[in-house]
Amino acid sequence: MESQMIRPGHLTAHQAARVLGVELTGLRSIVHRGQLTRSGGTPRQPWYAAADVAALAAKRARRTAA
Repeated sequence: MESQMIRPGHLTAHQAARVLGVELTGLRSIVHRGQLTRSGGTPRQPWYAAADVAALAAKRARRTAA
């Protein structure tokens, strides 16, 4: 389902989940808890800002390293 044209600087849900090291269900939980917000796409195929995903991944890496 990654054939959809996506704006530069954004990631699909599959790509964001891969960067964060979680499954899609884990990504949905992260979004539901307000740790990450959608920045475009459709309700069924959301996009996430790449900078937001990278920042969250770094935050999660620091938390697990501590």
